[in-house]
Amino acid sequence: MGAYIIRRTLWAIPLLLFVSIAVYGLLELSPGGPTSMYARRSTGLSAADLAQMEEALGLNDPFYVQYGRWLWHVVQGDFGMATTSARPVSDEIMDRLPNTIYLMAIAWAVSLMIAVPIGILSAIRQYSKFDHLVTALTFVGQSIPSYFLGLILLLVFYMRLDNPFSGSPLLPSGGVKTIGVDLSGWDMIWDRIKHLILPVAMLSATWIAWYSRFLRASMLETIHLDYVRTARAKGVRERVVILRHAFRNAAIPLVTIMALDLPLLFAGALYAEVIFSWPGMGRLFYQAAERRDYGLLMAIVMITSFLIIVGNLLADIAYRLLDPRIKLR
Repeated sequence: MGAYIIRRTLWAIPLLLFVSIAVYGLLELSPGGPTSMYARRSTGLSAADLAQMEEALGLNDPFYVQYGRWLWHVVQGDFGMATTSARPVSDEIMDRLPNTIYLMAIAWAVSLMIAVPIGILSAIRQYSKFDHLVTALTFVGQSIPSYFLGLILLLVFYMRLDNPFSGSPLLPSGGVKTIGVDLSGWDMIWDRIKHLILPVAMLSATWIAWYSRFLRASMLETIHLDYVRTARAKGVRERVVILRHAFRNAAIPLVTIMALDLPLLFAGALYAEVIFSWPGMGRLFYQAAERRDYGLLMAIVMITSFLIIVGNLLADIAYRLLDPRIKLR
């Protein structure tokens, strides 16, 4: 397995290099630039000031010069400065990353705690009323765009429904916590939970639908295999047969999807963070794209690409751990 990991790591280097060239080239070809936001606003900057700013940022250099300069700094661990805030890109990311991990990890955990039991029960009770209900709900969850669901949740629970005790909206519209209110103890915990409910519900709805459907399909294939029937014939308890024998092998496709979703712990969910004003990586990426902040955009894209590669590698390793018959080559 060690040789396999080393080989995959070496293959990741040219892949990341190709991704960086492609993304940097697309940013270079896209209209506007880091100084376009100043040109659109009444900042009092003249055309000469903007030209001087572009020269200072090196935007007038040829593409290969700009890319080479960026790559040289990245190799040294420096992603440069964010042009819109004049702060190091790493500082901008570290300010937002804890909020994204906080939101995405909770949404991921909630999704798994609901999707795994639903997927297992739906498979072992195939064609029952429960299975038909789950199938209908998962189709709805897969069909509704996440941003539309987020807007509906915001419209209902923030704009329409009021708290009967205080008259304020039933749930807050977004953010990590209530601004301007100093809370402690259980009040602070409950305030954080209230701010999590809507974005977590939006994210979990899609994940639960996908995870439960994949697990159900995989479980249906597994529970009818010979080794499962053999375990039952030996008198093994049904719970042990399902969880230890069937689920362990049926979880392999689910591991693949989870590994592909792993980069979201860093990149965040753009729609959820924008709709609910969550100060995380998804919203940071949106703001960087809106302001054409090349350094910040490249840092987020490259770190996300790296995590996608890591996620696929972890999925392969998990395959081997779940099923020793799988050989890594």
